[in-house]
Amino acid sequence: MSKLQELINRLCPNGVPFIKLGNFIDIHTGEQFNKRDMNETGSYPVMNGGVTPSGFIEVSNEQANTITISQGGASAGFVAWQSTPFWCGAHCYVVRPITDQLVNRYLFFFLKNSEKTLQQMQHGAGIPALNRDKIKNLVIPVPPIEVQEEIVKILDRFAEYAAELQAELQARKEQYEYYRNLLLTFNPSAYGCGTDGEQKMNDVTIWGGYSYEISWKTMGEIMEISRGASPRPIQSFLTEDENGVPWIKIGDISPDSKYVTKTAQKITSEGASKSRYLKRGDFILSNSMSFGRPYILDLDGCIHDGWVSLRNFQESYIPDFLYHLLKSDSVQTFWTQNAGQGGAVSNLNADIIRKTPVPVPPIELQEKIVAILDRFETLVNDLTNGLPAEIAAVKEQYEYYRDKLLTFKEKSA
Repeated sequence: MSKLQELINRLCPNGVPFIKLGNFIDIHTGEQFNKRDMNETGSYPVMNGGVTPSGFIEVSNEQANTITISQGGASAGFVAWQSTPFWCGAHCYVVRPITDQLVNRYLFFFLKNSEKTLQQMQHGAGIPALNRDKIKNLVIPVPPIEVQEEIVKILDRFAEYAAELQAELQARKEQYEYYRNLLLTFNPSAYGCGTDGEQKMNDVTIWGGYSYEISWKTMGEIMEISRGASPRPIQSFLTEDENGVPWIKIGDISPDSKYVTKTAQKITSEGASKSRYLKRGDFILSNSMSFGRPYILDLDGCIHDGWVSLRNFQESYIPDFLYHLLKSDSVQTFWTQNAGQGGAVSNLNADIIRKTPVPVPPIELQEKIVAILDRFETLVNDLTNGLPAEIAAVKEQYEYYRDKLLTFKEKSA
């Protein structure tokens, strides 16, 4: 018999009282802090209506080990545990027990378990909000303190293990990104090219003394770069015919994906003739939201004007090397610095991509680099095995036991 079950059998064999939460807690919002006075880093996070901090400042108005609930915005109802002192904004609830019958951390797990219910209680046609009375009206089972503390110990072990796995995964990602940037950095400015448009052949000694000639080009010189196109109105060209042409939308693709393998919608051949038709093996880049993410097509299909296509690069690159190159810091930084120039909205247009300076190593070297980076990427991103799958399994197990451990028989009056 587990210690928890022994405690329940001994201390509350006939059930536990269920009490309206408002009788046990203090709930209040904080004070708004002006966004312009926040920094990207600092001593104390500013918690407001979102999931992550709005910024950082050098003062706090709440103590560590405090429960917060997002009060306004799309994430209203999101429950979090603040392990450090912080600034509570006007769109953030602080929830704290006001009785010695309720363990603070037990209350957090109960509220986290009720998060979906709270989010469904949002109101307001414009910006959603959560009324504090909705939180107060939740009914919480209140077992003896010893039982609450044992539940907290069990759930904290799950949370700590998940945090350790997440930290290891983050370290692996950083390691992967470090080696990707290291292997794909050929320092064009050091050889008098790349920064002034001059193109030269350069000997670069890497990997045990082997010498490789690296030529520098702009992307526009070595591939065909085109913006997508949408047949309008798109609704008139959508079809459920299984022989229709795949219609590739940004929402169809996971950010962690490498390949586009299927689409949710298809369009007619007439619609395809008015769009940008691509073939398996071509690349696409998002040119607005989260711009610059590369994907390789594993199907033939059409793209709308939110994409830019890259084609006919095979003489210069093997596809997997180009994929890693486009994700490297040097390329992504160039795009970030140039996108949005002349306007308020960042937009990675085809002209910026054409002007991007890139190294063109020999195919032999590309294959060696790809072999190393593919091993890292598989370790980090493969959702069928490795750390991401283990994290997902632990999270599912944690949520299952959290719900199970917080389910009690109600004690009759």
